[in-house]
Amino acid sequence: MALRSCCRQLAAQVARLKHCANDCTRNASGSSLSFALIKSLRESAGVCVQSSRWHRRSWHLGVRSESTNEKHHSDTAGFSRTLAWAVMAFSLFGNSDERTEEQKLEDELILLLKKAKYSMMTGELDAANGFLHKAVRLAHQMHSNDAIIYTYSLMANLAFVQGQLDNAEKLFKAAMSFMLSGGMPQDDNAVIEMSLKLASIYATQNKNELAEHGFEFCTDSLEAKIEKQKDLLPESLSDEERKDTRLLLGLSLDARARYLAANHRFTGACRDYRNALQICQEEQGESHPQTLVLMSDLATVLDLQGKHDEALAYVKKAVELGQAAGHPDQHVLLGNMAGILMHKGEFEESAKLYQEALALAHAAGDGEAVEQIQEGLKELANRRDEQTKSKADEKAPKE
Repeated sequence: MALRSCCRQLAAQVARLKHCANDCTRNASGSSLSFALIKSLRESAGVCVQSSRWHRRSWHLGVRSESTNEKHHSDTAGFSRTLAWAVMAFSLFGNSDERTEEQKLEDELILLLKKAKYSMMTGELDAANGFLHKAVRLAHQMHSNDAIIYTYSLMANLAFVQGQLDNAEKLFKAAMSFMLSGGMPQDDNAVIEMSLKLASIYATQNKNELAEHGFEFCTDSLEAKIEKQKDLLPESLSDEERKDTRLLLGLSLDARARYLAANHRFTGACRDYRNALQICQEEQGESHPQTLVLMSDLATVLDLQGKHDEALAYVKKAVELGQAAGHPDQHVLLGNMAGILMHKGEFEESAKLYQEALALAHAAGDGEAVEQIQEGLKELANRRDEQTKSKADEKAPKE
């Protein structure tokens, strides 16, 4: 069974953006609009916003891209929607006679953006797109740089999720233009994170020169920034800022590693995976879900290089740590380990792990994983048949 994580053309990036499409650019300052708005929008009424920046699910055989936030029951969603809008309308609007025209426009903008975010959370992407187009027109009318950047960022993520890559590219570039024209430095984390999304778009479109330039800009800028930060006094840089920059470097290395692996450049992919893994271990801990994902991905690339023993050591450690920590995708890690054992020719142990992974996948209701594990079992059966036939052919002349 060929391990396809190295040929998935950054499909995992789509999954990650789907989970964070409701998030926005973190930096928003210097606007004429009094933006408690940008902060308040992260916590839409009645909606829990996922803001984790670096978490994706790794599966050597494929990637599940469906967001769990899209699985709400329609009746419950309808009731929640009605209640959320009622609460927002009551909280946002007091006595309309006492509010200025500017405040009324601000209220309208906030409501449009909250509706857009809620629609994203419930999977109503066309409705979200409509709200965002109204919001961006209003933001331009108000000359609010922060609101324009925020809205373009959401629109770009939404376009990416919908597969509208050319449109997503234009929107990300528009948001970055407003960021830079507002005085934001090129090495600001918000600019680099958006540059990383652009690089991922170019990678998906097989625009390799642009993709490589983008990944290089992100990693080089962050490495230089981290080096500068070493000379700063502790009081001038918070632990959160330092950690955020290092994790963004880890994310950039991870994305570039997947790009390199997809293009069969395994040496570079291994280098980036090792560095990303080290950052994740240091910043988030050895048992963090992302650490285990990176261990598994590194094992995949090592396996494709024929370094089966080293690959097995990494994936085995990921499985053991995942079991101790109660990793939600333990069946994925077990499936990956089964594939590597199969490549080592350890068919009995591989079959055992595949069956264990299959049972866990069924229990988790993970249909895609079930399908991929079954493909692995078919390949295992084919390899066993080939081995049996080969042994029979060797004996034939002697008999």
